[in-house]
Amino acid sequence: MTAKIIDGKAFAANVRGRVAEQVAGMKAAHGITPGLAVVLVGEDPASQVYVRSKGKQTVEAGMNSFEHKLSVDTPEAELLALIDSLNADPAVNGILVQLPLPGHIDEEKVLAAVDPAKDVDGFHISNVGLLATGQKAMVPCTPLGCLMLLRDELGDLSGKNAVVIGRSNIVGKPMAQLLLRDSCTVTVAHSRTQDLPGTVRRADIVVAAVGRPEMVKGDWLKPGATVIDVGINRLPPVEEGGKGRLVGDVDFASAAEVAGAITPVPGGVGPMTIACLLANTLTATCRANGLAEPEGLTA
Repeated sequence: MTAKIIDGKAFAANVRGRVAEQVAGMKAAHGITPGLAVVLVGEDPASQVYVRSKGKQTVEAGMNSFEHKLSVDTPEAELLALIDSLNADPAVNGILVQLPLPGHIDEEKVLAAVDPAKDVDGFHISNVGLLATGQKAMVPCTPLGCLMLLRDELGDLSGKNAVVIGRSNIVGKPMAQLLLRDSCTVTVAHSRTQDLPGTVRRADIVVAAVGRPEMVKGDWLKPGATVIDVGINRLPPVEEGGKGRLVGDVDFASAAEVAGAITPVPGGVGPMTIACLLANTLTATCRANGLAEPEGLTA
């Protein structure tokens, strides 16, 4: 068996196109333009690249992009004051504070300061609680992207056995909640799970989000399982001065011989994260203005 490759890059492009279409319709019918504010504190190179990409794709979708770049020594109080002003700004429908933050800033306090209705990252404790209790919430972008890929590949997920490897607040826990909402039977596995390969082998759906390169091997998988690899790990370079290759948490070569469908790394889940950020901004705008939520772009 050779697994079908789930093309996250193409799917994300389709999501961005659908968002842009609905934004254009919103502008024409209601004169409303969604706005996304991104706050970057410091000069982390990876964060800078990510923020630039977010800004570019926000504008391409027809939305307003507001970028706030603060120095690494910005006081916590100044950052909180900026968030307060963005909360109060009607032109801003989504607020994203780029993580990680410098060590002198309390990350939890900052995330809690964002208006839950504008929390397009889905990290506010109110949205975490709403998601866990099956209510309407802003959903973290990466798990939302994984759910979209699974629904597209499998259709109805009801009754499927799903294993989520990893229990982070950003991916593992919300992913499990989303799968429960779609009536899967869900197991959350982690580093202390006894017989992890045996646990994974019972799953129709495997979501790997543990941060260990190529940990999940092909012989861990149930034949025909659908595998979503959230991991992005850079291996050490083979030659001095070279650049190590990117791999996921799944050993792609062996897994592709057993799985029914699998996301590659890169080009799988990664592109879905920004696409779902735009979808969340659109959803937040619809909710703020009493408009119907975008079909197919929410959990």
